Amino acid sequence: MCSLHGFFIYSRGSAIKFLGTKRHHDKWLVDTENYVIKGCFAMTELGHGSNVRGIETVATYDSKTREFIINTPCESAQKYWIGGAANHATHTIVFAQLHINGRNEGVHAFVAQIRDEDGNVLPNIHIADCGHKIGLNGVDNGRIWFQNIRVPCENLLNLVADVLPDGQYVSMINDSDQRFAAFLSPLTLGRVNIAVNAAYISKVGLAIAVRYGLSRRAFSITPDGPEMLLLDYPSHQRRLLPLVAKVCLYSSAGNFMKKMYVKRTPEMSKAIHIYSSALKATLTWQNMTTLQECREACGGQGLKTENRVGIFKAEFDVQSTFEGDNNVLMQQVSKALYAEFLSAQKKKKPFKGLGLEHLNGPIPVIPGNLTSSVFRSSKFQMDLFCLRERDLLERFAEEVSHHIAQGESREKALMLSYQLAEDLAKAFTERTILQIFLEDEMNVLEGSLKEVLGLLRSLYVMVSIDESVSFLRYGHLSRDNVASVRKEVMKLCSELRPHALALVSSFGIPDAFLSPLAFDWIEANALSTGSH
Repeated sequence: MCSLHGFFIYSRGSAIKFLGTKRHHDKWLVDTENYVIKGCFAMTELGHGSNVRGIETVATYDSKTREFIINTPCESAQKYWIGGAANHATHTIVFAQLHINGRNEGVHAFVAQIRDEDGNVLPNIHIADCGHKIGLNGVDNGRIWFQNIRVPCENLLNLVADVLPDGQYVSMINDSDQRFAAFLSPLTLGRVNIAVNAAYISKVGLAIAVRYGLSRRAFSITPDGPEMLLLDYPSHQRRLLPLVAKVCLYSSAGNFMKKMYVKRTPEMSKAIHIYSSALKATLTWQNMTTLQECREACGGQGLKTENRVGIFKAEFDVQSTFEGDNNVLMQQVSKALYAEFLSAQKKKKPFKGLGLEHLNGPIPVIPGNLTSSVFRSSKFQMDLFCLRERDLLERFAEEVSHHIAQGESREKALMLSYQLAEDLAKAFTERTILQIFLEDEMNVLEGSLKEVLGLLRSLYVMVSIDESVSFLRYGHLSRDNVASVRKEVMKLCSELRPHALALVSSFGIPDAFLSPLAFDWIEANALSTGSH
């Protein structure tokens, strides 16, 4: 479901920039930047969201007029969730199956005008609103039907493929699968933006909840004694501080992804797709978990709209769906890792890229008796995460091979192995996030900051172990060691407690982006403020 968010990411010409060539840039880019042209991104259909290759809208080439005729052949082909389409967009990037010379050349993108300069919908185009949503109602999501609309041949965005004046279809990429992958690769920008955005919103929610926990008091542990701050309760620390640790590591991973995207080369397309898929899914899922915990940690005050956390939950829930359904994205990660595994076996070459180089070395050995100092060792942490990833990759490959040996197709075998696929994708993502943070941590000199970063890293690892059954299920840790991990989590929370305010302040969130709950919430509710 790309298009709900597409208005923000693609409406100002990004799709034209990344999918088009000079002829499109010269004609449209300046006008899109200046909002003379208001764009929308029509990829998703009622019947096809994640499966872009299966979309049903058709663009048939008319060699006599050198035009493409775009049609919505059935109701499931209506363009759906198109951000900005319902009321404002004048043009759209419409994705359709290109039919030329009696052959379907697959999905391509075309620029089509849908409204005139006065905002009137053009003939042979029908547009309707998608209706009220649980969030993001500021985006006018629309549905679009096309009935024999004609666009000039030059409106085909031709970075990957083109149609010559004589009607010949040409592309530098002969393989249709590779061509489709190259065609969609520029669109990873959406997933990168969403992943980074999810971490930022989690930071806002945590800054509000932690600040509230440092000012709100409840109950006392001695008769007539003072009430305790919420964040002095071990249970409250366990609720919020692991989330702080996670978002710090996720922020590091998000920065890594941004830099990688900005410096991208064609050779990096596969890696960018895998990393952005893994991080988009993981960070958006965690964002919703974080916001729910923050809402509950703020008690009744968390229900108030002015305190923002509840609004964030509604507005950002959809992130798990658009720019690729999270479950589908994680399956793509596992499939890609499986392909890397098969390639390394077939070519008898070492693993290279995606941080998989650890698979070239010996299997890590995990000590039987784990102490607190071992738990906090970065070597132990990486060894454990690498061991899990290696083991799950081998198990996944073995299970897929078993299904294939029983006569199943490769795709069916991958589907049947979905449970291991889920565990593998999570293992890859958590190892990647840890590895990125460790590299950032190495750039920090000795001192109090280095110590705090070590606490954050260790808490992230311990919570990841505590929240995942895979370490115990596959025998990577013993029952006693898993039990010890839970105790270590509480120790780390206690040690991070004095740094809680400094940590959320380091997020650099402007006061205006927070809420009354993060400051003097009693004054905000006083009669003199007009609250009653």
